[in-house]
Amino acid sequence: MLNLSQKALVCFFLFIMVFVCGLWTAGRCGLFAQDDSLVINLDAASNTVPLPKVFRPGVDLSGRGFHRDPGWPQAMAAKEAVDIWRQEIGFRGVYRLQYSLWEINQLSKDKEAQTALLGNYESIIKSISDAGGIVILDIFGTPAGLGKVLDKKSPPWNLKAFKELIKSTVRELSCDKKYNVWYEIWNAPDLDDFFLGRKQEYFNLYRAVAEGIKELKAETKMHIPIGGPAVSWWFQNLDGNTIVTPQKSLIYELIKFCYRYRLPLDFISWHGFSTDQAVEKENTAYKKTAVKLIREWLSYFKFDRNIPLIVDEWNYDRSANVLPERKEKSYIAASYIPARIKNMYETGIDYQVYFCLEDFKNNKEGVVRNVGIFSFDPEYSGYRGSPKATYNVFRMLENLGPDMFLTKFEDDFCGVIATRRKEGLAVIIYNYIDPEIVNNYLSRNIATLKKAERKILLNLIKRETIEKISSGEIEIAAVRATKKIKALLKRAKQLYEKAARLSLSARRINLNINNLTKGDYTYQRFAVDSSCSRDCKFVPLEEKEINADGSYQEALQLTPYSVQMIILEKKL
Repeated sequence: MLNLSQKALVCFFLFIMVFVCGLWTAGRCGLFAQDDSLVINLDAASNTVPLPKVFRPGVDLSGRGFHRDPGWPQAMAAKEAVDIWRQEIGFRGVYRLQYSLWEINQLSKDKEAQTALLGNYESIIKSISDAGGIVILDIFGTPAGLGKVLDKKSPPWNLKAFKELIKSTVRELSCDKKYNVWYEIWNAPDLDDFFLGRKQEYFNLYRAVAEGIKELKAETKMHIPIGGPAVSWWFQNLDGNTIVTPQKSLIYELIKFCYRYRLPLDFISWHGFSTDQAVEKENTAYKKTAVKLIREWLSYFKFDRNIPLIVDEWNYDRSANVLPERKEKSYIAASYIPARIKNMYETGIDYQVYFCLEDFKNNKEGVVRNVGIFSFDPEYSGYRGSPKATYNVFRMLENLGPDMFLTKFEDDFCGVIATRRKEGLAVIIYNYIDPEIVNNYLSRNIATLKKAERKILLNLIKRETIEKISSGEIEIAAVRATKKIKALLKRAKQLYEKAARLSLSARRINLNINNLTKGDYTYQRFAVDSSCSRDCKFVPLEEKEINADGSYQEALQLTPYSVQMIILEKKL
């Protein structure tokens, strides 16, 4: 028999063993959480993969919507903003240009202005192509005289003339000048604000362009990518649709249409505006994510299942044109960017294009939206613009190394993107807390419910019962619902409580880097947080020299809605 002191000693050693085993298990995963503190263990000698292209900065170059110079594309951001991006970040990623056929045609009586307009389009296209980037040229805006009605949103009535018009553009840009251009057919055709036709009219439009490109491919033996449909959400169609019936989506119908008529389909694109950083992980009734489902559709209709899937318009969005989170609190949108991209990568998205480079205001249509990376003063006659906090996050992404560590861990709010540079490491750590986490979590899972269950959940949302459950005013046990719904509500309540707590305090981060090559390193730490909203210089918050004896530890404080980047560079 053991006496009391012996029993105490045995219990102590058992406790130590359990604790150490817990640390070892968590360390293999890369991160563990205890009392909201996080430990990140990074093995500098572990395997890496080439940094996926989805992490490269990419942006739709739209902005303003109006320029005094008719020779500058009216839907494009100011030249000064484009030049700042080109000089400081470059054009290695995917860049989208709104190519307005209507606007080009409107200048047909002013050849000098029209030539200048086409020249400015080409100058940007050439810069991107020369830098190794990809241009998504969004073809839209039916020219006057070719539409069924006198409106740039009209479908063309003369498809033969429309085909020849696009074919001549493709021949010049892709065949003659060999720019790296992917042709996207229209923008948001499911919305009346962008397209006035029916589904078949969109398909006829796509077919006309696709057949023209097929003819050029046969003539030149060149690969000329064409795709779409750039719908407002991946499951949308022209009649309105929900995630419950993804097989009715315009994406599915386009794949089927292209199969039927043997048309090329080289990439698929859609938009995704949300506050949910994990929106790409939403489940469908088929118990698959959108990416997996679309790839199965491609395989079924004899297409390459691995063609690029692109979210080519996305931003932090709460269904409002002007948000403080995209203006004076733009650090919130900034922290959303790496969180969303990391989730895109994990679900298999190939490319992403942030919308957009510059805010919209002072334009003829009266559109005011502060979705831009750059803001500007419309009252100033010259250029007076400034980058928001979001800009510095894209600069962080551009400073990542070429190889990414396969670090896997789970946390609902914080995340890490760790890369190896030539003589060191670059690590991004973010802390984003979704302000609509309850509704977004339920939306991500609603398609997995049965019809009657969905009706119950929607009624709970309409009656604001969900808010009362989240706040604890109503107990889940008192709700008349199935076990599956109650399980979702329980998890949503847990997320709400954790988000509410973590939105008020910083997370403690302990970064442990093991198997680091011995020697002297320069250390730089950059940060984007509530101290910066606009025009903040991209300079290190902290710089020092360190000596690594095989490992290195750093303690950090990550405030809510912040991003930090650490760059270690070995001294030669």
